[in-house]
Order: sequence, then structure tokens, then C-alpha cells
Amino acid sequence: MTTATTTRPTRKLPAEYRGRLMSMAHDVRYPPETRLFNEGGRADHFFIVESGTVALDMRVPGRRAAVIDTLGAGELIGWSWLYQPHVWRFGARTVGPVRAYEFDAEAVRRMCEADPEMGRSIALWVGEAVVRRLNAARTRLLDLYAPYGSGARG
Repeated sequence: MTTATTTRPTRKLPAEYRGRLMSMAHDVRYPPETRLFNEGGRADHFFIVESGTVALDMRVPGRRAAVIDTLGAGELIGWSWLYQPHVWRFGARTVGPVRAYEFDAEAVRRMCEADPEMGRSIALWVGEAVVRRLNAARTRLLDLYAPYGSGARG
């Protein structure tokens, strides 16, 4: 599991921590339209996509769920597993066939607690994904529901 694709999303982690994290990965495959997790559910795992596309969505009162972002090869799926109360903030489903690496969130959190410097590195790495995801959600929701959109498109 040391190919460039599997380590691309973790490249900001020091090599030692990247290797330790990837040693905990389980190879998984999902057919199209598979629900990986639901908004509000227990966040007890996370993924790094090897191939395929995953759509992130969120419930919008009075409307169907809005797709707020799509993620592909090399991207982290899920951040709620790291932060209390460990409840998914978005939902996720596969768009087409997906191959990914799945991680047990509790095992990774224990490893981070045992090595605070690794925990800090993981928290910073996941935090960057949180910022990207929330910005994408904001832009997408404004595009869908604001009178003049997000203004992001010229």
C-alpha cells in the first residue's frame, strides 16, 4: 500500500506517520450507488479513495439531499471520525464503482493518543480536509439556493 496514489492524500504527513496510518488500511470495493454513510450516523471509519468517485451530500429541509462535493482518487472521505461527538456531518455515496482504503476510526484515534505528535499531524491533515469540505459546501449551497448564487463563477 505504498503506491503514489494511496499516499497522495497523506503526503503532508511525515513519512513515518504516513506509513503507520496506511498499515492500518483495509482494501474495500463498492458498486455504484452504495451508501457509505449517512449524515447524523456514527462516524466510526473513514476512507481514502483509490479509484472512482464519491458524492458528499447533506440534508436540506423541505428538499432532497444536496450534493455538495464529489471526491475522487487520492481524497480523504470523512473527517467526523476524528472530532467529538463522532457523528457524520455529511452523507456519502458512490457514484460509480469505487475502490478505497478503509480505516477503523477508533484504532487510528488510539494510535494518535499513544503518539501525540502523530495525533497532531493527523489532526492538521484532517483539518485541511474540513476547511476544503466546508468551503465546497458553502459554495454549492449558495449556487443552489441563493438568489444570485455564490458569485464564484464569473
